[in-house]
Amino acid sequence: MNALHAESIVIDGLIISKWNRPVFEDMRRGGLTAANCTVSVWDDFKATVHNIAEMKSHIRANADLLTLVRTTDDIRRAKAEGKTGIILGFQNAHAFEDHLGHIEAFADMGVRVVQLCYNTQNLIGTGCYERDGGLSGYGHEVIAEMNRVGIMVDLSHVGAKTSEEAILASKKPVTYSHCLPAGLKEHPRNKSDEQLKFIADRGGFIGVTMFPPFLKRGVESTVADYVEALDYVINLVGEDCVGVGTDHTQGYGQDFFDHITHDKGRGRRLTNFGTVLNPEGIRTIGEMPNLTDAMARAGWKPERIVKVIGGNWLRVFGEVWGA
Repeated sequence: MNALHAESIVIDGLIISKWNRPVFEDMRRGGLTAANCTVSVWDDFKATVHNIAEMKSHIRANADLLTLVRTTDDIRRAKAEGKTGIILGFQNAHAFEDHLGHIEAFADMGVRVVQLCYNTQNLIGTGCYERDGGLSGYGHEVIAEMNRVGIMVDLSHVGAKTSEEAILASKKPVTYSHCLPAGLKEHPRNKSDEQLKFIADRGGFIGVTMFPPFLKRGVESTVADYVEALDYVINLVGEDCVGVGTDHTQGYGQDFFDHITHDKGRGRRLTNFGTVLNPEGIRTIGEMPNLTDAMARAGWKPERIVKVIGGNWLRVFGEVWGA
């Protein structure tokens, strides 16, 4: 591991891997200080509470490797202790159901990032694979409550109109925690230059993913292609509002991808990823140091590397969480 990577706070804005000790060990191997770890996609309130309890059980059982993150001080403490901080996150607000009080309940449990929609319509708004009706009245209430309790609004899988209205409605920074630019590859999950500028110009944050179906060269991609995508977004919006959101799916097989690509996990197929093979050089979480090496090879100055691999996420989390 290079010295800059080892000394820096390294934050991954989105991981949805199969939670077990081998994955947690790989997080440590990769020098990961903290990660937004998905504990809910198509799950309802009760199932999501179960998922949170299970993740906290993992944290206790692997206390030599992990710690729960509620504040940015917890991230700094994780760095000091050589552990990885687990940020509880949702990729769908379905678990809120139709009860605003559930939002504060989840915040009390430690949830710190929630994506409003996952690909399709819910009570809040519309995902990126359907005709977009925009943010509902209830959706406006949800965002106000998320702002109040300190949960970050994520718009990665959300439709363009709902995203625009959510960005305008939120009083705190919102994020595309894991996205890629449509300027490099047209795809329903990728964001146009205009969308990327719109969120950045209003204080929002962009986590750039390396998920191969959305990359320009797909399964032929390498870590250099990932750096190219990061560079593209930085050249568009500046280096202060861009970070890493890999979307690692480590440990999962085809059943997982079948589940997440069908509406509600069981309905019509929304997309077909084909073969999912992460970019060469960063196929596993443990290879994260190769990313900082690739940034350096691309001519990035150390100051930019430190910001993008974690410093920027730490700042914007503090703005949303209030600590």
